[in-house]
Amino acid sequence: MTPSIRTLGTVLAIAAISAAAGCGSSKDDSPSSPAAAGKLAVVATTPEVADFARNVGGDAVTVTQIIKPNVDPHDYEPTPADIQAIGAAKLVIKNGVGLEEWLDPTISSAGFTGTVVDTSEGVTLRKGDPEDADMAEGDPHIWHNPRNAKIMSENIEKALVAADPGQADTYRSNFQAYAAKLDKLDADNERKFAALPADQRKLVTNHDAFGYYIDRYQLQFVGSVIPSLDTSAELSAKQIEDLVAKIKETGVKAVFSESSLPPKAAEAIARQAGVQVIGGEDALFGDSLGAPDTPQGTYLGAEEHNTDTIVRALGG
Repeated sequence: MTPSIRTLGTVLAIAAISAAAGCGSSKDDSPSSPAAAGKLAVVATTPEVADFARNVGGDAVTVTQIIKPNVDPHDYEPTPADIQAIGAAKLVIKNGVGLEEWLDPTISSAGFTGTVVDTSEGVTLRKGDPEDADMAEGDPHIWHNPRNAKIMSENIEKALVAADPGQADTYRSNFQAYAAKLDKLDADNERKFAALPADQRKLVTNHDAFGYYIDRYQLQFVGSVIPSLDTSAELSAKQIEDLVAKIKETGVKAVFSESSLPPKAAEAIARQAGVQVIGGEDALFGDSLGAPDTPQGTYLGAEEHNTDTIVRALGG
């Protein structure tokens, strides 16, 4: 397959970064979470899989998270610190489904010889856009169904047990405890949407990040501001007109902005359609989690926030 322009750009950027890293890096570029003595060194790509790894690994692992909150994973460019962290890790945990197209060349540059854990293994994938080479593998936003999050966490548990069998009981116990929390999140989401009349469960979002969520809770997807799984896509004037008309026709109550995307386009479409835009502190977490040390800084908290925000806006 011919590499995409973005992939070629990433490879060139990594080559430059590798050269810079070889000459030494500043203190700010050093990995923020070096492995502590006796702990398994783990690198996780996205905020979601990093949170899963922390919950399953507990005190037995040190997790270095590559992509920080509110950074778009679709267009990420690796840093010298990323290369250093990957080179020192025993496990690299990724979302998979083509989300981290920058990862393979980064791993090569880092000289990583450990295990790469693809958390998407075993997840039933939604089809991606066949005309979008970056999304040909399928929709990568798999974590928005808590049942998928449970599969992803179990894949992490198995990888940790294989890499560090001396702590197997710890990892298995941690996974079981976290799986129970994921089950509760799923049940709570079902209960909250059951209280919302079916004809009000209509969603317009910033981009096509919520397909698994929509399928799981039987919502009606009316459209998105960015009509793609990839946030770099753009809406044409005709598509804007069509989306505004569809919002009016279907009686959608709100357009939901996302925390990691600029809100201006969503605000403009909502204004044209005469409906409210949900943004600011109420923006949905589509590709990211919230800030560290906040409830929304965890997967459970971010997903609870999404559901509560959607139900409140559509039912109000």
